[in-house]
Amino acid sequence: MRNFRKLDIWNDARKLVKEIYLITKQLPETEKYGLVTQINRCVISIPANIAEGSAKESQKDFARFLQISLGSAFELETYLILCADLEFLTDQYTKSIIEKIQILQKRISSLIKYTKTKL
Repeated sequence: MRNFRKLDIWNDARKLVKEIYLITKQLPETEKYGLVTQINRCVISIPANIAEGSAKESQKDFARFLQISLGSAFELETYLILCADLEFLTDQYTKSIIEKIQILQKRISSLIKYTKTKL
């Protein structure tokens, strides 16, 4: 069992949750049950799956949960691009947060690759 609290990607994903929740508060009320719900669910999924995977005994299972986390990060990026397309967020603001998400995606991918070498 790994201590997920010591993983930098888990801590960074936690920070991202807070940042995204602040962003979704700015979205139109009409999106409360649409984009807001979807965005919040997928951002929470990122650190949650890292933590859940950390509890798994096998490296293969850990890698699988990291892949789920990575999928949620890509889903999040897509929703934010859509928010920019719909002009709910400014392009500059969206680019800034997407850069953070892409860095996290790369780091999760690297941990997946590392974990698979330990199989």
